[in-house]
Amino acid sequence: MSTGVIIALIVIVAAVLVVAAVLTLRGRGAGRGGNLKRRFGPEYERTVARHDGDTKAAERELAARVERHGSLRTRPLEPAERERFEARWTAAQERFVDSPREAVAEADRLLSELAGARGYPDGGQYEEQVAALSVHHAHHVDGYRRVHRAAADATHADDAAGTERMREAMVEARALFEKLVRHDHGDHRADRAGHTSAARENHQPWALNRRHAKES
Repeated sequence: MSTGVIIALIVIVAAVLVVAAVLTLRGRGAGRGGNLKRRFGPEYERTVARHDGDTKAAERELAARVERHGSLRTRPLEPAERERFEARWTAAQERFVDSPREAVAEADRLLSELAGARGYPDGGQYEEQVAALSVHHAHHVDGYRRVHRAAADATHADDAAGTERMREAMVEARALFEKLVRHDHGDHRADRAGHTSAARENHQPWALNRRHAKES
């Protein structure tokens, strides 16, 4: 076999290997994107929207969150701790009837403290705490964001529309509160798009249950 033929064969084999490597990498990238989309659900779509539709940038961010927080193991609450958190949440819901702004601020503090007690980053690192929660509670973490924004905007929410926004934030945040107060680590495997059951909704105060919150 001539030297020219050998060189040609080497070039062909190298080209085939390069193409195969490129296809493999693309397949892995697509597979990772699919896994992230399944794992994060609505959080995936929110992250893509925040990156103006750039799915690659969104997936890089979500993959980084998983790398930082995916192995986090939460600390179980002691029964007395759980009771204290639940009592404070119930009191905040009841307070909403007369003082919605104070109730929302307390709900924001409660979620921050509860997440910290379970072993997530401290509430003083709000963005990192939310990032960690999104890895394990992707279907409910936006409730925390909403109540946090509502607490920050509460001083400007004196009208009925503002009160309604606070009520909606409290209702959505309740789902994450119940996940954190009742479940142990590995919650993301059981975290689904379903929301709080009708039985639990029936135990919410009147102001949170009704479609339109009472005007103050």
